[in-house]
Amino acid sequence: MEKEREILIIIPAYNEGKTIGKLLDDIAETPMGDKCDILVMNDCSRDNTAEVVKSKGHKVVNHIFNLGYGCGLQTGYKYASKRNYKYVIQMDADGQHDPDNIEKLYKAISTPDEDGNTPDIILGSRFLKDSPEYKSTFAKNVGYAIFNTLIRIFTGKKITDPTTGLQALSRRTFVFYSKFNNFDEKYPDANMITQMLLLGYRVKEIPARMHQRTEGTSMHSGLKPILYMIKMMYMIFAVWIRFGVFKIDRN
Repeated sequence: MEKEREILIIIPAYNEGKTIGKLLDDIAETPMGDKCDILVMNDCSRDNTAEVVKSKGHKVVNHIFNLGYGCGLQTGYKYASKRNYKYVIQMDADGQHDPDNIEKLYKAISTPDEDGNTPDIILGSRFLKDSPEYKSTFAKNVGYAIFNTLIRIFTGKKITDPTTGLQALSRRTFVFYSKFNNFDEKYPDANMITQMLLLGYRVKEIPARMHQRTEGTSMHSGLKPILYMIKMMYMIFAVWIRFGVFKIDRN
């Protein structure tokens, strides 16, 4: 069956049965609700995430093993590529990403600049001047500052929110991500932004409204932010070696 819409919203989910239903209802109530298809990537949840999504009439892909956040996204990119979508908007299932951001992301990714070029990646930022106030922990703020500095050193580009999961992608971008070895299956955050900037993709930030998590457990809880920060610093450096120093062309 031929698709009817040009936008696919990808939502990775793991044990988000308490929040995913409300999120899907909230998306439906936005101006973009009837203009987007929704695909939920259920990463072997142990709760009723899949059942809730099906009850709302949306498509769900169920991993039989827990493969991680990045694998869920990449499976979604493969789906979007095969179904010939023009844009992908990705957001989290925990309710932190306000659905009202969807229209802003779509307008940003589809509007050409003065030279006639449209962006490849739009990042929804919590930390731009016009972004609604968002409170973060001290440890996370330290991580953001380090990642921001590394990205600026290696690419010359200032990125205020290098770990945002709220993004809009052009077809050029998600088709690239869908291919083997082009996307980090575990921690696709600041390292992917660094990679795409070094490869010449057009990356832009816009202000975004985000909320604090109210249900479930964050994948960056406990000591995980410290370990994550160390791993991400290493991966950003590795990306710079591949695409900044040796200038490997994966396009």
